[in-house]
Amino acid sequence: MKIAFQMDPIGDVDINADSSFRLAEEAQARGHSLFFYSPDQLAYQQGRITARGQDFTVQRVQGEHAQLSEMREVDLTDFDVVWLRQDPPFDMHYITSTHLLDRLKGHALVVNDPFWVRNYPEKLLVLDFPDLTPPTTIARDLDTIKAFKAEHGDVILKPLYGNGGAGVFRLDANDRNLSSLHELFTGFSREPLIVQKFLPDVSNGDKRVILVDGAAVGAINRIPAAGETRSNMHVGGRPEKIGLAERDLEICARIGPLLKERGQVFVGIDVIGDYLTEINVTSPTGIQELERFDGVNIAEKIWEAIEAKCA
Repeated sequence: MKIAFQMDPIGDVDINADSSFRLAEEAQARGHSLFFYSPDQLAYQQGRITARGQDFTVQRVQGEHAQLSEMREVDLTDFDVVWLRQDPPFDMHYITSTHLLDRLKGHALVVNDPFWVRNYPEKLLVLDFPDLTPPTTIARDLDTIKAFKAEHGDVILKPLYGNGGAGVFRLDANDRNLSSLHELFTGFSREPLIVQKFLPDVSNGDKRVILVDGAAVGAINRIPAAGETRSNMHVGGRPEKIGLAERDLEICARIGPLLKERGQVFVGIDVIGDYLTEINVTSPTGIQELERFDGVNIAEKIWEAIEAKCA
């Protein structure tokens, strides 16, 4: 098959951690051809969805991991699969790319389905499952956020469309910074904020559970660095081996059928203690860590699901 990757610059990835690299590596091993382009190079041209990018091959040698051809323009309807793999922020640039990729329906399989990526951003899809999530409020109004904090005391405040742990603050019962943080965030962004009750179980880790076509295939635990509340690996969280608990399977059984129905082939959910906190559909990570810990080829499972859909 002909596979296109819409992603951030492939030359900058960490080959031992990046899930997009691992997906490309597995696709190449299965005989598929690869093409890379950045979101900035996606275009609509008089009825055609095009991209300027490069054919590429990969090898597991950091710094020499991607061999790129000369730049060329392609019509994306000529491809079998287009991967939507750029990282958030989930801003208008990101949203516009999903609208353009929507127009490939019936020609190329876009993974994950861009219509539902657009309508199911990480921190909003969980609102469909309030019994699985910690107490949560989404608001821009300061009084509303203050009322939530007064009720729950110890809370986590973060941008609604942030990623990688950026801009995440824990505000305990004695904190006096809520108004200042609200002023800071609303001063440079029109987005609402999300505030959740703090879960002390995060000290034991923030579990990343991987689902492939709606089914749980494994999990890793991410332990916060000393002095940190955030467990994201982007900010120093340490991945550890861990199995799927009964509660994880219960959560996945609830959300899995919806994800499968909506074309979300590769999803990573975040679970702290007994609570679901995020459903990551835009550019989930964790494949390589899970493969090292469990000895299971997760990339193979993803490609088997995609190949079945294309067949």
